Amino acid sequence: MSEPRVLHEQTDHVVTLTLNRPEELNAFSEPAMIEAFLEALERIRSDRSARAVVLTGAGKAFSAGGNVKHMRDKTDMFAGSAADIERAYAEGIHRVPPLMDALEVPVIAAVNGAAFGAALDLVCLCDIRLAAPEASFGAPFVRIGIAPGDGAAWFLARAVGEQAAAEMLFTGEPIDAEKAAAIGLVSRLVARDRLLGEAQALAAKIAANAPQAVRLTKRLLRAQRFQSLPAHLQQCAAYQAILHGTEDHAEALAAFFEKRPAVFQDR
Repeated sequence: MSEPRVLHEQTDHVVTLTLNRPEELNAFSEPAMIEAFLEALERIRSDRSARAVVLTGAGKAFSAGGNVKHMRDKTDMFAGSAADIERAYAEGIHRVPPLMDALEVPVIAAVNGAAFGAALDLVCLCDIRLAAPEASFGAPFVRIGIAPGDGAAWFLARAVGEQAAAEMLFTGEPIDAEKAAAIGLVSRLVARDRLLGEAQALAAKIAANAPQAVRLTKRLLRAQRFQSLPAHLQQCAAYQAILHGTEDHAEALAAFFEKRPAVFQDR
């Protein structure tokens, strides 16, 4: 039996997803890989015990993105007419960003190596991004004669600003981990042998907080991208009204005054 394309491991309330095709640099355009990743996201979405997620890649790469051999050979999602290819995008890889963006639990990228093309989109979709010094990032679409096909112009501009995104997208040149940290693509660099552990420790720190409060905080971060301040404040008030009535809020207050760690039940 072959290894799963996406490994799903859970310790307490932290899920670690690992893209698991190291011999293919975890390429992210094969339909089977995309379906496996979608299944992993659906599993997290429906599992209330999952409170934070770490995403990484097996082997030396995070992911090489689209499989250029398949592009050359016109196979998999790159096969057929223009209409066939458009449909393949819509029914395949384009299902990933909305589902990943809609996850209510925080997602931390542990970028252990190269993250190119579609993989850069996955990194940008994560809420927090850590990287090893060996990591590199690229959006080489124009260098192979195509445009950003999976949302990179949308995700990257929001992650690093339009000017830095434009330089990466128009030149197609990759950047190293140090430059990625300088422009805000990643929050910090961590030695490769400590990267996954540090990402999981950060996820555990998040998972230790009141689960409903964390989920609604992530909703607010997502919503503010398109809201006016009055609309955002109205949503804040609605969420506060909900959370003030939860058992976890009462537990947090009791723990605060009793000077002990809170134990949250997601209620």
